[in-house]
Amino acid sequence: MYCDLCQTRKLRREFPANAITDNCEHAPLHCLRCVTRHVQEFCKCSQCPQAVKTDSPRYLECIATLENLFPKLHVSSDPEDTERPSAEGDKTISVVMLGGDSTVLEYQPHLTILSLKDFVKRRLGPDPDKQRLLYKEQELKNYTDSGKVATLQDYGVQPFSTLHLIVVLYEISESLDQVIFDLFWGYPRKGCDYLDASVLMYSGKFCKGIVDFEDQIFSGVTHSGDVMDESRRRGHHTINVKLKGLPAAVDKLFFTLSAWNSPNISKFKNPSLRFFNAKEPNKQLCSDRMHRAAYSQAIIMCSLCKINHTWKVFSLRTPSAGNAKDYSPLKQTISGIIAQGLC
Repeated sequence: MYCDLCQTRKLRREFPANAITDNCEHAPLHCLRCVTRHVQEFCKCSQCPQAVKTDSPRYLECIATLENLFPKLHVSSDPEDTERPSAEGDKTISVVMLGGDSTVLEYQPHLTILSLKDFVKRRLGPDPDKQRLLYKEQELKNYTDSGKVATLQDYGVQPFSTLHLIVVLYEISESLDQVIFDLFWGYPRKGCDYLDASVLMYSGKFCKGIVDFEDQIFSGVTHSGDVMDESRRRGHHTINVKLKGLPAAVDKLFFTLSAWNSPNISKFKNPSLRFFNAKEPNKQLCSDRMHRAAYSQAIIMCSLCKINHTWKVFSLRTPSAGNAKDYSPLKQTISGIIAQGLC
């Protein structure tokens, strides 16, 4: 991405996920360094006149993200250290989620995967047993095939590498066949507008079908159409999946929310997901949400993937272009996720 203020091309994760205040009416086009520097100097947004306090949660989140991305390294007071090669502690690795959250830690080849997952929980939140860490399309498991506690070195992880983190929301038992995905969103501040929930079915890397508000049935998948809750000012699309009714070749389902009329989904409150056993609709199995809607046309909320004969629900929260009028940008984003071995 290109920062309009410092006129420098940077990684997407070096930009705020959202504007610095809820009242900003623009996409975040300035990088984290420019945004935070402008707030420190002028106490306002770098792109508009909205006031920003240096103790505001959004600003502090930007500061924390910068510290994660660019940790301050120890500098010795010993002048002879300037002639020594870099220590192991000067090397780092990054752990990145598809939604943009990330953290950085010191590279230690003998760091165990168990310890790494404990660190990730402290920095990013997911419990260790819900983490799926991948490096070069290979999952980093807690133990090697021989039963030894696994380390970064066992997987050939090098300094300055990026590990991808996928959160496992739920692992489906063989006895559970019919499940319901309820994708919902809050209305904009004024009026009523729609987001569209769609499901894209894949066999390997090939899209085999799409279910949405218009095409509501695919073998094993049914779409509710629009369900609007005026009292709570929320819109719902529920999707019923009969796992044993899916074509045998289908091993991945991607659940998306996209804006139909709006250029992006930033006006919609907390796009969210709930997951149920169809036989016990009052018993929620798991949930997930975008805490702030993104300046993108769509979000790939989650995926349902068969891995080693077991269906698992993964949190993705991945922004994308595309909507129910044109799925090609969404397919391109999903292809990238599949190509990296993330689902």
